[in-house]
Amino acid sequence: MGSTTAAPGASAAARHYAIVTAAYWGFTLTDGALRMLVLLHFFGLGYSPFTLAFLFLLYEAAGIVANLAGGWLAVRFGIARMLAVGLATQVAGFLMLSAVSPDWGAALSVAWVVAAQGVCGVAKDLTKTASKSAIKLTHDGAYGAPADPCLRTACSGDGPPGRAGGRLFHWVAWFTGSKNAMKGAGFFLGGLLLEGLGFRGALWTMAATLAVVLAGVVLALPPLMGKARASRSARELFAKDPGVNLLAAARVVLFGARDVWFVVGLPVFLHAAGWSFTAVGGFLALWTIGYGVVQAAAPALVRRSADGLTAEVPAARRWSLALALLTAALMLVLAAGVPRRDLVVVGGLAAFGVVFAVNASVHSYLILAYAGSEKAAEDVGFYYAANAAGRFAGILLSGLLYGAGGLVACLAGAAAMLGLCWAVTLLLPLRREAPLAG
Repeated sequence: MGSTTAAPGASAAARHYAIVTAAYWGFTLTDGALRMLVLLHFFGLGYSPFTLAFLFLLYEAAGIVANLAGGWLAVRFGIARMLAVGLATQVAGFLMLSAVSPDWGAALSVAWVVAAQGVCGVAKDLTKTASKSAIKLTHDGAYGAPADPCLRTACSGDGPPGRAGGRLFHWVAWFTGSKNAMKGAGFFLGGLLLEGLGFRGALWTMAATLAVVLAGVVLALPPLMGKARASRSARELFAKDPGVNLLAAARVVLFGARDVWFVVGLPVFLHAAGWSFTAVGGFLALWTIGYGVVQAAAPALVRRSADGLTAEVPAARRWSLALALLTAALMLVLAAGVPRRDLVVVGGLAAFGVVFAVNASVHSYLILAYAGSEKAAEDVGFYYAANAAGRFAGILLSGLLYGAGGLVACLAGAAAMLGLCWAVTLLLPLRREAPLAG
C-alpha cells in the first residue's frame, strides 16, 4: 500500500492555497455586491432591461482579453503579482464608478458606468486566472507531477493512482464552491450597502476593504510564485491540448446559457411579479450560496477514475444533457401559462442550480486536468477567456430576448445553448494529449 505522505512542499503549498482562497473570497464578496449595486441602483433610476444588460457588456468583453493576457502575464511575472494587480484594478474600478453623478446626462452616465465596469471586468478576470492557476501550482508543488503528460494531473503524488487527481478535484470544487457562496453573500451585501450607505458610500467602503486584502496578498505570498517561461508567440500561446480547446468551447455556451436568463431576465421578471428589491437580492443571494455549496460537494456526486478523465469526461456529458433537458422542461411549463409563474421559476431555478453547479465544478476540474503544469496559467486564462465570451453573449441575449418574449424566450435561448454544450462534450478526449505541433 503506497505512502500517503505529501512532499516536503505540502505545508507551504497548503498555506499559499489558503491565502489565495481567502483573497479571492474578499474579492468575490465585493464583486457580487457590485453587480447587485449596479443592477438595483440603475433599475431604480428607470433604466430598461436592455440598457441594464448593456451596462455589463464591457465588464464581460474586457474579461476576454484580460484572461488571455492575464494567463500569459502570470507565467511571465508570477501568479502572486498578477493577483495583486487584479485586486488593485478592482479598487480603481470602484473609485471610478463612485464618481458618477446624478447631474450627468443619461448618455454620459451610461458611458462612464460601462467604462468603470470594464475596469472591474479586467480586475475580475486577472484575479480569477491568477487564483485558479495557483491551485494547480500549489497542488503540483505539494504532491509532485510525473513526467507523463497524460497522467500529470490525475496520477500525481504518492499513493494509489488517482488519489492526487481526487485531491485536485476536491481543491478545485472547494475553491469554486466557496467562491460562489461568497458571491451570493455579496449579492445580499450589495443590497444592504445600497440601502444603508447609498451608491457612493457602498463603493468607497468596498474599495477600502479590498485595499486591506491587497496588502495581505503583497505581504503573505512570494512575488515570484508561478513564474516560468511564457509563450513567445501567439502561435505557441494558442497551441493548446485538444481537451482545453473543446472544453473552452463548451464553457462558452454553458455560461452563456446561465446568463441569458439569470443576469437580467430573472431579476426583472421577479420584480415585475411583485417582488421587492430586497426580496430579489435576498433570493439571488440564497440561490448563489446554495449553488456554491453544491459545487463544493460535487466530488461526492461524480465517480472518479484512476487516470482522472475516463470517468469524469462521461460525467460531464451526462450532467450537460440533464441540464439541457431540465431547462427545456421549465420553458415549456412557463409557456403553458401556469398560475404563480414566479413560484414555478423559483422551484425550477433551484433544480437548475443543482445540476448547473455540478456541471461547472466538473468543467473547472477538467480544465486543470487537461492543462500542463508549467504554463497552467496560460491554459486557464484561455479557458476563462471563453467563459467571459459566453457571459458576454448571454448578457446581451438576456436583454434582447427578455424584451422580445419575456423569460420564456430567455429560457428557450438557454436550452438551445445547453444542447450545444452537450454536443461539444461528446468530443472531449479521454486522455490528455500533447499540444498540436506546427
